[in-house]
Amino acid sequence: MTIKISIKGWVVIPANLRKRYHLKPGTEIQIVDYGGVLAIVPVKDNPIESSAGMLAGKGKSLTKALIEDHEQELKGDYDRKL
Repeated sequence: MTIKISIKGWVVIPANLRKRYHLKPGTEIQIVDYGGVLAIVPVKDNPIESSAGMLAGKGKSLTKALIEDHEQELKGDYDRKL
């Protein structure tokens, strides 16, 4: 596949390749020089930012469950099985 660089230095990535590699408007890419070969490489997401909120669920909060468990323990309502 051959494409041309515009007078402004722009390169259009063909739609079939954008779709295959999930390149959407706003996707950050890097141009990597492999000694005479240029490669377009998507920038990896920041793992910290991309995982923020992934454990938020509809279930009960673990923190609340631990607090309730501790309160039951303090009241003596805790069923101890040894």
